[in-house]
Amino acid sequence: MANAISDDQFDQEVLKANVPVLVDFWAPWCGPCKMMIPIVDELSAEYEGRVKIVKINVDENAQTPGKFGVMSIPTFILFKDGKPVSTFIGAKSKEDVKKELDAVMQ
Repeated sequence: MANAISDDQFDQEVLKANVPVLVDFWAPWCGPCKMMIPIVDELSAEYEGRVKIVKINVDENAQTPGKFGVMSIPTFILFKDGKPVSTFIGAKSKEDVKKELDAVMQ
């Protein structure tokens, strides 16, 4: 299951992580975000130890989404070595998200 983090935890959990990190910017009222929950949770289990997956509720944490230009949700930003390397917006298939994760691990 993907961990929920806050603006205060972002630097430690994402930018200083020793593995790639997929950040899911979401909100509880967002339909496409809800569709992504089971996919994100499955991928979190499948990639455990190789990729960290975290969620940020944009209603409760405005600083981080603003910093990275998140204008619509769900937005996913993949970080490697503390830098954003890939961004994708909207509901995606599990296979599409896996392609993004696999690409950053090479």
